[in-house]
Amino acid sequence: MAELVFFSGTMDCGKSTLALQMDHNHAARGRAGLIFTKHDRAGEAVLSSRLGLATSALEVLDGLDFWDVVVSRATSGQRVDYLICDEAQFYTPAQVEQLARLVDEMDVDVYAFGITADFRTELFPGSQRMIELADRVQTLQVEALCWCGRRATTNARVVDGAMVLEGAQIVVGDIAPDDVGVVEYEVLCRRHYMRRMTSHAARAVAISPDLLPFDLDYCPIPRPGLKA
Repeated sequence: MAELVFFSGTMDCGKSTLALQMDHNHAARGRAGLIFTKHDRAGEAVLSSRLGLATSALEVLDGLDFWDVVVSRATSGQRVDYLICDEAQFYTPAQVEQLARLVDEMDVDVYAFGITADFRTELFPGSQRMIELADRVQTLQVEALCWCGRRATTNARVVDGAMVLEGAQIVVGDIAPDDVGVVEYEVLCRRHYMRRMTSHAARAVAISPDLLPFDLDYCPIPRPGLKA
């Protein structure tokens, strides 16, 4: 039975790396698949990992219809056994519904990968629909870490070195448009997200002569054999 599986997690937890590995594993067993992505850091029509791996992909524009793409290939004699869908948080809810229909009516496996919540800790519409419709939602086992060493659970947007909570929901990082500034993202634990304490802010506080312990709010992780 085909499945719609949503692999979710913060940035830096290996989603794109797993997507590439899954495509390799299925292709090695003779299965035919298609790879989709949207707003990848490496540019258009590319699925890339921070480890340096990359492959060509189909770019998901807002008007793309997954059902039409797969049916068109099937009617021309091309097999489609599975889909790898990276950056699924950027898909429209309608596109997620198209993916679910392919699973149910065409018996195509769909493996989707994406971030659950945006820089404001609000669900992306695509991720919300994925959670609502997926046969399985699987959190990746590789944990991204906050600068303090604790498990990172949120994606903070940093513009010109300062954490921000306002702006468009979708802004690709590592760019410098005139009307926005240099946009980067940093994964944080909930405590430091709520305190707006990025690694840059923590360094600035640490060197301040007026440092107080609760200003830095470092979260040490107990080690075996040591008292917390």
